[in-house]
Amino acid sequence: MILKKILIKLIKFYKYFSPLFGNKCRYYPTCSTYSLWLIENDNILKAIFKSFFRILRCNQLFKGGIEYPKIKKQIKNIKYIKKGVKYWLIPTNKKNYYYVIKANNDGK
Repeated sequence: MILKKILIKLIKFYKYFSPLFGNKCRYYPTCSTYSLWLIENDNILKAIFKSFFRILRCNQLFKGGIEYPKIKKQIKNIKYIKKGVKYWLIPTNKKNYYYVIKANNDGK
């Protein structure tokens, strides 16, 4: 949990200063956003692994494009809680696998 919080803070710090260096990412969502969504929604080790390989692919040798994070999540009974929606989980062809898509820009 502490590692997760540290990584989230580091990525948000990077995202704050990255516009100064120009847009270099070949993917949408950007590699930092992709990593942030994975860390918030997936197992921390899987998130680090997937983020690492995404960053390695972010160069001129790869085409880039749209690639949303894919997570494995067991969805159980859903209870109504009066909170905003932060992410949409879009089902894939595999059972219990979902694409993570950001629902709004001001979710906390």
